[in-house]
Amino acid sequence: MTEDAPELRASDADRERVAEILRDALAEGRLDMEEFEERLEATYKARTYGELTPITRDLPATPAVSLTKPALQDGTWGHRIVGGEGTSSWAVAVMSGFQRKGRWTVPRRFNSLAFWGGGEIDLREANFADGEVVINCIAIMGGISVIVPPGVEVVMRGIGIMGGFDEREHDMSPDPAAPRVVVTGFAFWGGVEVAHKVTKAERQRLREERRQEHLDRRSARQELHAARQEWHHQRREERDRRRHGDY
Repeated sequence: MTEDAPELRASDADRERVAEILRDALAEGRLDMEEFEERLEATYKARTYGELTPITRDLPATPAVSLTKPALQDGTWGHRIVGGEGTSSWAVAVMSGFQRKGRWTVPRRFNSLAFWGGGEIDLREANFADGEVVINCIAIMGGISVIVPPGVEVVMRGIGIMGGFDEREHDMSPDPAAPRVVVTGFAFWGGVEVAHKVTKAERQRLREERRQEHLDRRSARQELHAARQEWHHQRREERDRRRHGDY
C-alpha cells in the first residue's frame, strides 16, 4: 500500500479493498479473529489514506493496493473537441421556448435570445468546435438556462439589469482537458443561469454504484458475523474437549 497523499479522503471502495485484504489474511491464518475484528473496525472508521495505510503494513504476502487517485486521461474530453462550424449557431424564443440538447456540436460562438419566453442550452452530451466556446445569452423578460457537465470550466461575463446572471455551484476544480465555456450577454427583467449537472445516464450509473457499495458492505458485515460465530463455536468446542479430558 502506498503512502502517497496521506491526507486525501478515502472512498468506500478504498475501504472495501483493505477489508478484502484483511479477510484473505484471516483465511490464511496471518491474523487471528481478535486482530481481524480490530483492524476491520479501524478500516471502516478510516477517513484518509494515511489512516488506511498502517492497517495492512505488516502483511507481507498481501498484494500492494494503490491508494493514489489515477489521473484522468486527456482522451476523456479530446474526442469531444471536433472542430468545424457547429450544428447550430443561434436560437430565438419570442413568447415561446427553444432547446438545444443531446448530441450536437457547439460552435465557437452561439447566440441566443429569449423575449417573454425561455430557452435551454444543454451541453452535457454535446461536442465542441473548439477548446473554448462562447455562449451569448440575451434574456428580456424571459430566461435562458445553460447546463454544463461536471469538469467544464465556466467563465461568466454577463450583466443583469433588474435581473440575474448567475452560475450555480461553481466548479472549483475543472478538468484541464475539458473545454472552457464563456457565457456573455445580459438579462433585463429576466435571468440567465448556468448549472453543472450530470446526465440522467450518469446519475443512474452513480446510483447503481452506491447501491452496489451498500450491498457489498452488508455482505461484508454478514461474513464478519458468520466468521465470529464460527470462531466462538470452535472456542466452545475446544473448552468442552478440555473440560472432558480429551487432551
